[in-house]
Amino acid sequence: MKRKYSIEERRSKILNMLHTEGRVHVSNLVDTFGVSEVSIRKDLAVLEERKLLVRVKGGAIVLHQTGDYDDLSISHKQQLHAREKQLIGQYAASLVHDGERIIFDSGTTTMEIAKNLEKVNNLTVITNALDIAITLNSYGKFTVIVLGGAMRAVSHSTVGMISEYALKNIFCDKLFLGVDSISITDGISTPSLEEASLNQAMIASAKEVIAVFDSSKFGRRTFAHIASLDKINTIITDSKISPDLKAYLEKTGITLHIVDIDN
Repeated sequence: MKRKYSIEERRSKILNMLHTEGRVHVSNLVDTFGVSEVSIRKDLAVLEERKLLVRVKGGAIVLHQTGDYDDLSISHKQQLHAREKQLIGQYAASLVHDGERIIFDSGTTTMEIAKNLEKVNNLTVITNALDIAITLNSYGKFTVIVLGGAMRAVSHSTVGMISEYALKNIFCDKLFLGVDSISITDGISTPSLEEASLNQAMIASAKEVIAVFDSSKFGRRTFAHIASLDKINTIITDSKISPDLKAYLEKTGITLHIVDIDN
């Protein structure tokens, strides 16, 4: 017969397992503790709110404490908040219209937008993300322009002076900007100086800046400043955003779209 743990004892055990193994799976935790899947998912949600782990599909991974959390590999980021990104991407794609000129920043959320453009025609798309360029090109009906530059292996994207110079002669209708961190006081930021510089050039080349990110990015600041919030026209995020933050953003004049992840 399995020992019955209190809720806090169980959560402490989960953290110990996580730090030993680097990852835990919901199914294994259900077997280990003899509780329901709902209880385990609640445990992981609470521990994530306490910034003690990061939930991924099927379980959780250890939260990096060394400052490199936001510069994880793209394959690793794909596992984080996957449902939120999918819904944000689907909604953002509905804002794209035939004949527009669109800049796509690199990122797993902007990739979800690229996956949902089958109903749109005659787009001209500019991106620094090789994986997004391949996805967009597969439709066979878009003009796809890939920005040159130095390759960032961690994100499958290009950065540097070549990319920035190309953008100086381009003006587009919309920029879909992936965001690593957003703060009311410090604006948007990223771990990479080169990426921040390229994002600034993208912002300067777009009529409308649409930031797309899940709500876990709020209240965080990383190494390199991109822009203050007044440079953003529209934000698309998920329904875990706090009511206070929602009210603040609406007062700034930013158009805020919230996708419901509970449905």
